[in-house]
Amino acid sequence: MRKLILAAGLVSTLSACGGGGGLFNRERPDEFAVSRQAPLVIPPDFALVPPAPGTPAAAAVDSRSEAMQAMFGGPAARSASESAALNAAGRANAASGIRSSVGDPDTQVVDKGATTRDIIAAPEGDGQEARAATPQP
Repeated sequence: MRKLILAAGLVSTLSACGGGGGLFNRERPDEFAVSRQAPLVIPPDFALVPPAPGTPAAAAVDSRSEAMQAMFGGPAARSASESAALNAAGRANAASGIRSSVGDPDTQVVDKGATTRDIIAAPEGDGQEARAATPQP
């Protein structure tokens, strides 16, 4: 009986919220009417000037080479120690365009196996986790 009275009270309370009159039914302002509209303004020209005579048109520039230049940069000046390290590593024998040849589908690769992959994926640190366990007699 208690549950029935509680349910009837809950239904009457909820029905009062959405009814035609009462405490919760009041006029609300229109949120679109409250906001102000900014006036239309002609944007500045940002001091744009026509291209100088003899310069290539924007459509004539190779976007691929521009993107490569932006990502990897051009030949940078090397310090003496960096040049010595590169020369010791065999800079003269290095293949030019290695990034292009690695991404080529015709490049032959050798599968080094799971051991090499595990060594590369080993956690950083002093190697406590990477030590081999000694066999127990």
